[in-house]
Amino acid sequence: MALSSGVSAIRRVAIFGGTHGNELSGVFLVKHWLKHPGEIARPGVEVRPFITNPKAVEKCVRYIDTDLNRVFDSQSLSRQNSAKVPYEIAQAQEINSIFGPRGSNDAYDVILDLHNTTSNMGATLILENSKDDFTIQMFHFIQKSLAPVPCSVLLIEHPKLKYATTRSIAKHAVGIEVGPQPQGVIRADILEKMRRILIHALDFMHHFNEGKEFPPCSIEVFKILEQTSYPRNKDGEPSAVIHPNLQDRDWTALNPGDPMFITMGGEVIPYQGENTVYPTFVNEAAYYEKDLAFVTTQKTTISAESLHCKSA
Repeated sequence: MALSSGVSAIRRVAIFGGTHGNELSGVFLVKHWLKHPGEIARPGVEVRPFITNPKAVEKCVRYIDTDLNRVFDSQSLSRQNSAKVPYEIAQAQEINSIFGPRGSNDAYDVILDLHNTTSNMGATLILENSKDDFTIQMFHFIQKSLAPVPCSVLLIEHPKLKYATTRSIAKHAVGIEVGPQPQGVIRADILEKMRRILIHALDFMHHFNEGKEFPPCSIEVFKILEQTSYPRNKDGEPSAVIHPNLQDRDWTALNPGDPMFITMGGEVIPYQGENTVYPTFVNEAAYYEKDLAFVTTQKTTISAESLHCKSA
């Protein structure tokens, strides 16, 4: 007999937009819901839309001083306030005081963090913990609700590559990444896809709070493996670009020997790994500064026990 995972009722949910100020779907939706909250209201739940990086949103840039989605580690959150503290670190401390503290019983139950990518990733859910039955069950519900529209799950559980995200201060962290969409642009189709994901997530929480039992489930995930950098010349400048066969093919198998990069002279640089991988964040504009051409993933399946609400 399958075990049943009892989780307390969800009472406080935050919707973050503008963690990156030029990813406009989340900004647009949060600003809309701040003025018209009826669509996201659910009985017995505080649902709070919040612009996380207002200065970056105002300037329509990714960040002011440093990436807000990388500074929710203990060291940054404990830095003493002074004129030298980067803006995003001071903002992270403020967000942690409102929605955390991180790792405490007082932290928000769920944070839904809205992002756009320039990569052709479609609808993507980002999972931080492969043992979080509640979030896995939520992702399973969202995938079924969106069908036949595909919705990939990226598992960023990695000892070296995982970073302290804005949403990680919640008990259940949910990243929502939808693309392709250029920075500083709103596309209606991408906006609607993100909106639907968010509404399905809130519906799941409502059903859960109302006592619906969710049976055991399994979902396919793409588990992050490695970061792949651009080839560079002796001056440290990129010497090749993403090969056309790889461009716009996020989540598609990259086999040993397949074209990966191409130089201006037409030289093809193939993938030299030993196993098939599945790239994503392919040619993401925001990652040029991080020297990141794409990340490789492996396809695997994870499971969750049956789930019910253990308290009203």
